[in-house]
Amino acid sequence: MEIKKFILKKPYLIAGPCSAESKEQLLAIAKSVEGTADVFRAGIWKPRTKPNSFEGIGKKALEWMKVVKQESSLKVATEVATAKHVELCLKSGIDMLWIGARTTVNPFYVQEIAEALKGVDIPIFVKNPIHPELGLWMGAFERLDKVGIKQLAAIHRGFYSYEKSVFRNDPKWELPIKLRKEVRDLPIICDASHIAGKATLIEDIAQTAMDINLDGLMIETHNNPHLALSDAEQQITPESLKNIMQNLVLRDTKLRDKQFKEQLLNFRNQIDTFDKNIINLLNNRKGVVEQIANFKHENRLTIFQIERWFEILNTRKENAKFLALDEQMVEEIFTLIHKYSILTQTNIMRK
Repeated sequence: MEIKKFILKKPYLIAGPCSAESKEQLLAIAKSVEGTADVFRAGIWKPRTKPNSFEGIGKKALEWMKVVKQESSLKVATEVATAKHVELCLKSGIDMLWIGARTTVNPFYVQEIAEALKGVDIPIFVKNPIHPELGLWMGAFERLDKVGIKQLAAIHRGFYSYEKSVFRNDPKWELPIKLRKEVRDLPIICDASHIAGKATLIEDIAQTAMDINLDGLMIETHNNPHLALSDAEQQITPESLKNIMQNLVLRDTKLRDKQFKEQLLNFRNQIDTFDKNIINLLNNRKGVVEQIANFKHENRLTIFQIERWFEILNTRKENAKFLALDEQMVEEIFTLIHKYSILTQTNIMRK
């Protein structure tokens, strides 16, 4: 996949309100973020879960975006969910478009949008699908690439989770890293607002995005967040936006000093040794699991013993707590180990 570079600075910042509410509102916010942001964003069509929620101003707001372009130095961007949206945005001179998470999950919608963009040379961003499916995310880029769109970028906005969390959407930072492995030159923007769900978390999320070497940020910014017609809790003021951007620490991706390189190599060698030991221990554990499988088979016992699973989970989490390790991390690791223990026993007992 050939990517045409259009993001030439880091961090690249896209800022503006969740929703366009009035011409005056857009102009006031645009003037306030001018000089801080590179692109002004505003939602015109808002896909909401319930029909009585505010679903955006619609087509009329495109005229307001034109005014922002005329009266500021900012480029403008909005979300599209249908081919008709694309047509209206192109006629109105919108500089950049993004495909939202609810649209990315549906290949039919993405294909229709791709067809509507055929022959167009503007930047197109694709938000990750609601659930952590790298294939769906990649598929959206491939569909756009096939119709000739080369100015492509990803927006990492986190993933829906059934588990209670401080975040609105689970960051799952490993997913944008995997995406970068698949498409090396693809710029990735972090939508800190949608991951956070709360204004107070945005700065930490933005810093994490920079620490893992993402290319930029999308941050919802409103002149009166508490009066916003949508997602009020996750929007910040232009003043807060400036403070966050000024406080960001941009770390070097490469070590130039020989002494530092040698020290880092030493740390990495230690990690490699620990990882090798972990793999050897897992192999030894697998040997015991195989013996258990044969014992259960001979004695006509069921594979899954729920009491034993609860015992494993509780004792491992207690050990983690004692050692000041992240209990959630340990639970996830042992859930995966237990899953493959069950699969190993199942395969043996089927022979």
